[in-house]
Amino acid sequence: MKLIYHLSQIRPSDQQLVGGKACALALIAQEGLQVPRSMCISTDAYDMFLDETGLRAQVLMEYHRKPFDQMRWEEMWDCSLRIQNMFAKTPIPSELAAVLMEELAGSFDNMAVAVRSSAVGEDSASTSFAGLHESYLNVRGREEVLEHIKLVWASTWSDAAILYRNDVGLDVESSRMAVVIQELIQGQESGVIFGRSPIDNTKAVVEAVYGLNQGLVDGTVEPDRWIVDRNSGRIVSHRPAQREKAVVPGFRGVRVIGLTAEQREKPPLTRHKVKNLFAVERKLAGLFGSDQDVEWTYDGSRLRLLQSRPITTKSADKDTDDRRWYLSLRRSFESLVGLRTKIENEIIPGMVADVASLEKIELKRMTDEELATEISRRAQIYENSKKQYWDFCIPFAHGIRLFGTVYNRNVRPENPYEFVELLSGADLQSVKRNDKLQQVADMLNEDKRLRRLVRSGKLPEESRFTREVMALADELRIPLPEIISASQLQAKLLELIVEMADRGGGEKQRKGRAKPGLERGFLASMPKGSRAFGLQLLDLARASYRLRDDDNIYLGQIEKRLLDAVQEARGRSAAVSKIPSDLSLTDEVAKCLTNPNYRPQIRRSKPTEVRDKQVMPRQLLGQPAGPGLAVGRARVIRKAEDLFAFKKGEILVCDAIDPNMTFVVPLASAIVERRGGMLIHGAIIAREYGLPCVTGIPDADRVISTGHNITVDGYLGIVTIERKPT
Repeated sequence: MKLIYHLSQIRPSDQQLVGGKACALALIAQEGLQVPRSMCISTDAYDMFLDETGLRAQVLMEYHRKPFDQMRWEEMWDCSLRIQNMFAKTPIPSELAAVLMEELAGSFDNMAVAVRSSAVGEDSASTSFAGLHESYLNVRGREEVLEHIKLVWASTWSDAAILYRNDVGLDVESSRMAVVIQELIQGQESGVIFGRSPIDNTKAVVEAVYGLNQGLVDGTVEPDRWIVDRNSGRIVSHRPAQREKAVVPGFRGVRVIGLTAEQREKPPLTRHKVKNLFAVERKLAGLFGSDQDVEWTYDGSRLRLLQSRPITTKSADKDTDDRRWYLSLRRSFESLVGLRTKIENEIIPGMVADVASLEKIELKRMTDEELATEISRRAQIYENSKKQYWDFCIPFAHGIRLFGTVYNRNVRPENPYEFVELLSGADLQSVKRNDKLQQVADMLNEDKRLRRLVRSGKLPEESRFTREVMALADELRIPLPEIISASQLQAKLLELIVEMADRGGGEKQRKGRAKPGLERGFLASMPKGSRAFGLQLLDLARASYRLRDDDNIYLGQIEKRLLDAVQEARGRSAAVSKIPSDLSLTDEVAKCLTNPNYRPQIRRSKPTEVRDKQVMPRQLLGQPAGPGLAVGRARVIRKAEDLFAFKKGEILVCDAIDPNMTFVVPLASAIVERRGGMLIHGAIIAREYGLPCVTGIPDADRVISTGHNITVDGYLGIVTIERKPT
């Protein structure tokens, strides 16, 4: 068993021991091209770590919690988070650590290094793994290097890497990781060369930034780009960047600085350097037998090659997987800060302004033609808002994941979801609405006469209670297109308010409050000089957590105004009244209004499949999303109207909770969902109220029936069905 390889010792046949990146670096160095001083920690060290710590069995057990093809993207991230936390909190065995420490002392003692992945199968002609595993720059001290080696090992199990291995047919269970330790070159200009442009096979592309390559790779810094003709080597074009900043080494890791006035005006590369880089790529293409994607840096006039990989092309049929799209939403801290500014200063104020404008319009005074036009206009406003939600709000949710990764890496908690306790209690809009509901319910407890009147299904005229109920009914109609009549909704809401009053205001206080001790512990765990960044990241994550739910509420307000117009049309046209409550059918509604003879083509939905009642599993395995244990009667929510039948102490079971549906959560004793993930809306609201929560149970809303007595274990992610429905 050989644990350490220097580049001069690596041969092509060692690929299974040192991985693709190390093999490529060794060949480049052996050809006489300049690379930083490097050594490789072999896959044998990775295997020794897993086997001697007993981690291998734990990792595989977690990975097989649910069939991979049934995992949604949130569940993949949860699975990865739990596995990577196992690596972070498990010490390297003393014998292995001693060997690594001795070699590091001899080769890199007191030297700033980069710690890079070199997985088996990485950087081959058919699989690139580009950007899927972690690399760390400016790591100093042997102990810190050892910790970052573990983090690179852990990235074997990142959600992106797991998905990619499955896509290209690699065996995830037998994945092995080597690690390259490389002297950190503090280059003044850095970048990449693409030997073949992805949009024009006759061209090559050179991209460059000032400072380290990290800024280009993670999207923090926009690069200058040169297009080079592959046949002649002639520079075809240069697209200058908006040069403002660079990534440079910090006290630990990297930091972003502003460029000097001279750098802002001057491209990072001269034409001579661009041509030289293209010539180097052509030499590497000949050496490796295929066009290369080369990462490089210039230290003065000295070019250093950091890595080289073949350019691979993914098959188009894989791009239809939504999970791949979600994995592409990763953002750097700086990018997330920009997203937050846009969401808070433009998108949400724009939605609020649209709602205020639409509320002023008196639909009843419109002619049928005018109403048809208004429906189409509102549908367009809704579609535009929904597009902004997908383009900006969904990617901003990565702020939570970024914080979770940093928290677990530094704190190494026993509970990999401990970081969420620092984010809860963020004044979610849905919780504020629930508080208003409770305040209205408390009025009944304070006024026995009012309570008797409301229990009879009546509302007192001209009272604060009535005004509050009507306002809440108007707000809660957002997710309920099935309920046509406002009076029906009002009656059902009264039933729910009475149930909340019976529960008693002091019985369940909201538990989702951030803990000062955890915040102090997190900041204390950050490297010296990084605590200010820790506070900024925590603030960003709290905004990300809050907006994860709030943006849906604002979008729902616009949806409601569209539904208001459709509702008005239903009252005018018998044809419209037959159209299902589906927002994709608003064009059909408008046509019915403008053409009395038009008859919509009603699409019949497929009948819901009913599970064979003879096959009833007793124990269901899902994702642990909210700690705690609860036993109670299940209430299965299959349509929005079912929410109003909810009784205190029941366990909410559904396909997925929308933020607009969470008004019954204060009555619940636990939550179970088919949709999986720690950061879906049901899990977020469960933690706000301190409820046990299990997500990601296949067919949860079909396997479980209303009346089943069930036990929800939010620690292990297990739901046990105790007996048949009553």
